[in-house]
Amino acid sequence: MEQENQLNTSKSIFFIPVLYVIAIWVIYWIEIKFNFNFNKFGILPRNFQGLRGVFFTHFIHSDTKHLFNNSIPLFVLLLSLFYFYRDIGLKILIYGGVLSGALTWIIARESYHIGASGIVYLLFSFVFFSGIIRKHYRLVALSLIIIFLYGSMIWYVLPIKEGMSWEGHLSGFIMGFLFSIIYRKKGIVKKEYQFSKTEFDTYFDEEGNYIPPELNSEVEEEL
Repeated sequence: MEQENQLNTSKSIFFIPVLYVIAIWVIYWIEIKFNFNFNKFGILPRNFQGLRGVFFTHFIHSDTKHLFNNSIPLFVLLLSLFYFYRDIGLKILIYGGVLSGALTWIIARESYHIGASGIVYLLFSFVFFSGIIRKHYRLVALSLIIIFLYGSMIWYVLPIKEGMSWEGHLSGFIMGFLFSIIYRKKGIVKKEYQFSKTEFDTYFDEEGNYIPPELNSEVEEEL
């Protein structure tokens, strides 16, 4: 019953997914409308000024295709995160976003790295591995759906496409996996069924041997 209450649909789970997607589109519109270039606010690895990208990179996109490709999986995965993990969803999003950005700053090539792809891979990895670790049938089902929809994403954590920040993808994927382990006991956890002992169980000992019940016989005397 407690788990069912946790999974009750609430309008609040749509707030952050919708807000995030609107925010990245508005930022891109501002960039185009006023002829700005926000790429310099992305992550520039091992550069002190490039550290600001750890916080800003997830809101900046290079073009409409880049933005659109991130928007749909971002919305779906954020919705999944706040539906199944509403108590820790914000921590996963904020801490995971900052740490994946920081890891990108450490390991990536010397170039500006921008886009919400790191968040997408963070959420993809966290939701997938959490479903497997927790062995909860709904979360496992969600993990299988994610594999079906976005399974090809796994290849983009490798340097197989020029101009794509595979380091950002890999950083998000690693952080999602680590957070699925760290928060494995938070949110929805499958509880083992506890069998209640009945009177019938008292007829057997610990080794399963039958113990006949003791009968209290009363002797009646007829007068």
